[in-house]
Amino acid sequence: MLENFWFNVQYGMNHVLDINGYDHVLFLVILAVPYVFKSWKRVLLLVTMFTLGHTISLILAAYGVVAVNGALVEFLIPVTILVAAIFNLFSASRTTQNNKLSLLFFATLFFGLVHGLGFAREFKMFSGQTENKLKLLIEFALGIELAQIIIVFIVLFIGFLCQTIFRVSRRDWIMVCSSIVIGLVIPMIMGSDLLT
Repeated sequence: MLENFWFNVQYGMNHVLDINGYDHVLFLVILAVPYVFKSWKRVLLLVTMFTLGHTISLILAAYGVVAVNGALVEFLIPVTILVAAIFNLFSASRTTQNNKLSLLFFATLFFGLVHGLGFAREFKMFSGQTENKLKLLIEFALGIELAQIIIVFIVLFIGFLCQTIFRVSRRDWIMVCSSIVIGLVIPMIMGSDLLT
């Protein structure tokens, strides 16, 4: 029983930490880069909204409520990352992150829905004929949340080092990280099956 629980949690963690599916990590980087450690509650809320959106998509797909064109979803995932990165570029000069919380949370929830749809087909195969899909989904979501917290902590820690030890300004930190992510997602968008 506990073995199954841990297997499902690890499966969720591996989904986020998979080097071949680094789009999830890129989105988390973009989400965390504007913040510092003292804003950890807000970052945790954003990460949880993303997990919630991701899980809702998997529930809908696992129970056959939605079926989405895979090529469209694979195109939309890097687009969501691009939109979030561009938002960071335009808001990098603000001294505090006083963006409308509700807008940011709903945008993150929506992006989580899109990212979840990208994994829905694989999750459906993984869950197979399992009777208790909801239990499996909760365990899987827990794994996703743990992996996301690890990534966000690393981003916040690197940001802390850069801004305190190396005296990189907050604005430059956001601009550089967001620009690197934009450079990585544009080829993903251009190479998607929808555009080729």
